[in-house]
Order: sequence, then C-alpha cells, then structure tokens
Amino acid sequence: MKPINIYELTRVGASSGIQKLERQMSGRAEYLKIKKWEIDSLRAFVDRLNEVMPISHGYEFYYSFLLPKLGKEFDLLRISSDYIINIELKSRPVSTEAIKKQLIQNRYYLSMLGKTIYSYTYISSENRLVRLSNTDKIVDSDWQTLTENLQKQTEVYSDDIEVLFKEDKYIISPLTDPDRFLRKEYFLTSQQKDIERKILGKLKNKGFVSLGFSGSPGTGKSLLLYDIAMKLSVREKVCVVHIGGSSEELSKLNNRLKRVDFIATDLAADTCDEQTISDEYAAICVDEAHRITKEVLDNLCEIARKRDIPIIFSYATEALLGNRKKKLGSELIEELKDCQIYQLTNRIRVNSEISAFVHNVIKPLKYKQQRLYPSVKLAYANDEKEAGIILDNYKKNGYVFIYDNRISKGEENQEHSVEVTDAVCREFERVVMMIDDTFYYNSYGSLDAFDDENYDNYKVRCLFHGLSRAKEKVALIVLNNMDVFNVILSNLQK
Repeated sequence: MKPINIYELTRVGASSGIQKLERQMSGRAEYLKIKKWEIDSLRAFVDRLNEVMPISHGYEFYYSFLLPKLGKEFDLLRISSDYIINIELKSRPVSTEAIKKQLIQNRYYLSMLGKTIYSYTYISSENRLVRLSNTDKIVDSDWQTLTENLQKQTEVYSDDIEVLFKEDKYIISPLTDPDRFLRKEYFLTSQQKDIERKILGKLKNKGFVSLGFSGSPGTGKSLLLYDIAMKLSVREKVCVVHIGGSSEELSKLNNRLKRVDFIATDLAADTCDEQTISDEYAAICVDEAHRITKEVLDNLCEIARKRDIPIIFSYATEALLGNRKKKLGSELIEELKDCQIYQLTNRIRVNSEISAFVHNVIKPLKYKQQRLYPSVKLAYANDEKEAGIILDNYKKNGYVFIYDNRISKGEENQEHSVEVTDAVCREFERVVMMIDDTFYYNSYGSLDAFDDENYDNYKVRCLFHGLSRAKEKVALIVLNNMDVFNVILSNLQK
C-alpha cells in the first residue's frame, strides 16, 4: 500500500468514485469501504489544513492503513527518516479517555520503527485538534504546531508500508517474553478482546462455571489466558495450572506476580489434587490443556465444583493429528457438560509458509500445496553419528533443536537444545527437529508413529507442536527412514 494525496482524493464527490480513486492511488488489492462520515471528516481536515498551510495540498499520507491480524487501523500516517505523524479522525465528540487510549495504543504499534511519534486527533464536528502530550495527557493543539511538524519532516517514506510492519512482533508470549508481559507491553487483538469480554462477563456472577477457548499454534492462547488471570487477580488470588512441566520463565512469572500462582504439572506424575490447588484461589486457569489427562481434568473440575469457583481452559486444536485410540485433552474438555468454548482463529505469530509445511508433513495427501518452501530445510542421516553431525551444523547456524527425549537421548543441558515439553508457549526464530525410523504414513495418508500405549500419538503431537514454535525457519532431519523422507521431499517440490 502506497501513500496518497488526500487533497486530490477529497475533491471527488461521489463515494463510489472516491473508493475507485483511492484504490488506484494506494494500490490496494481490494476496494476500501469508506463511509460517508469518514470522507466528510477527512474532507473537513484537508480543507482546514489547507487554510493554514496552502502547500499541504501536495502532501501525501498513508490513509486507513490496517494491520488485519491485529484488527488495528490508522487513519492518517506520514513517516519520515526522523519521526512519524499520526492523525486520527473523528466526526463527532469522543471522550478524552477514549482518545487517549487510542493514541497511546497507536504509539505502541508505531514505536517498533524506533522513531519519535507525534499523535493527533481531529474532531470535525467541533473543528477541534488535540494531541497526546509527552506526559500522556490529551491537550488542545494549534494548527501551527502541526504544520511545522509536517514541514520539518525529511526523507518522507513513500514505498509499500506493509514492508515496515511485521504483525508477529506485536503479540508476545508470556513465557517467551516474561519481562515484556510483566511490563504490560502488549495489546490483545480484537478477537482476543471479544473472547475475554465474554469470559469476564460470565464470571460476574460468582460460582462454578466451566469455560475454555482453543486455537491453532500462534493464535495467542496463552497470552489471552494470562491476561485474564491478571485481571481476575486484581481482586482475588488465582492460579494458572501449566500442563506439562516447568520452565525458568514460568518461575520468573511466579516470583514476580504476588496474586497469581503458576503451578507446573508433570504429565507422568502429577494429578493436581486438593493439596496442590490451595483453597485460597478464586479461579483456576489451565494452560496447555490439550495435554491434560482425564485424571487431572476430573480432579481439577471436582475441586472447582466443590469450592464453587470458575475453571478456564486454554488449549490447542489438534484435530489435524488424525486417528487415535485415546482421546486428546481437547476432546475431553469439549465433552464436559455445560462447558462454554470459544474459538481463536486469527493466527498472529504463525509464518504461513511454515504452517503449510507442517500441515503438509502431518497429512500430505490432504494438505499438499503447489508452492515453494524457501524457509524449510530437509536432511537425511543414515545413523545417529551422521544425525549428530548434521544437527551440530544447524545449531551453529542458530537453529534450536526441539527434541522428544524418547527419540534423542543425552540432549539435556546441551546448548541450543530444548525438550519439547519445555518448548510449549515459546517461540524461536529457527527450529530443527528429528524424525526417526518409528514414524510412518498410515493407510489414511497421515503421519503416524509406533508409540507405547501410554503415549498414544505422542510423537506426532510433539513434532506438530515443536515445528509450530518456529517463526522464521524450520529444518527436519530424517534418521534412517527413507520412506518418510521421500514423501516429505516429494511434497517440498513445487
């Protein structure tokens, strides 16, 4: 999307003509839906600006720039080598608090460019211009200051604005970025806010209620759950039960937050009984609940009912993983009586190429796509010695080895190695994983593995969740399994 001359755009009268001209000027893929009050407000701003600054008719702005995954839109942006000018347009009076909230949020999103930001709001019905001060107050601004800021901008950016913004940088994981989470340097997407609003609304009437939300990797499930826990902890103490092991980051959150306790459970041992879940908690939040066992689930629900407190589940959608003898935690949760489930669908941190590759590996017959995979690397090793040599090369190139300790032994405390149970809720720029000779493609065309009875489909699940932790690049090392290697290699070809 390119910047447009807003003076020229507002000279057109008919709304249909404005939409066509705007698309021609900005180079959008689709027509922008512009409401009458929006163009009237823009026209009023342009006319007023042109009165005080006649040369402004030559200035260009990015108009109605949208970060779709985040549901974030900017009315007017002008970006130069030294600073950014952001102007929001309102047709009718808006509360000072609403204006302040919007401009502060805008500043957060724009701050990733590392430039000074001047934030304004224009209310056309009042012909009033206000700005966000250095002390985060909304103050009246004069047009002279705005025009001076516009004139001082040098080397104004005029290329595709999407190049400057990567949406995955905005949505953090509490376990990957615990410090940023604790400083509240994040915002929820519009979909996350909507689900949070519904859940908090259900909790207004105190008592037992079972709620949950699910989504694919990268939809911001953990961030949403932890944000809900933080809001609930304003009045009462709550706990977050993390299914499947602990981590240094989890300990940091637990030490820093006094009214939220983080309880890590070991999949093989813990049952989360009444001694584990203190009676001082006013709510139980369960993260990574797709990994929960029936015993732990039954115990947690029984505790919540007995104490008449709510229980909230956050879990990944694992329908992709095909036929199983045992039910997944997600299926157990969805079978709970009167459990209200919400769906997160906006994939924020997920690289679409890597996502397509992961689906391709798990179900090649269903998800085979005619595309290239420049961010994916595939290697073959005949034995463990060769696999070790190849793996070391990837580690030297910045890849983190996410391993299943039943496949790769002796990786504990190795540099650039993370056990799969410790990798959940975290992201890495580059990920390398291994497929051994226990994997095969079954009669349904899905990836499967010879697992022991206690870990039905466990290896494929580890592979799926591990590869989904990658943000930029992934690599697969296939160990002594030419059949699986040939299928993956064939599907990597366009």
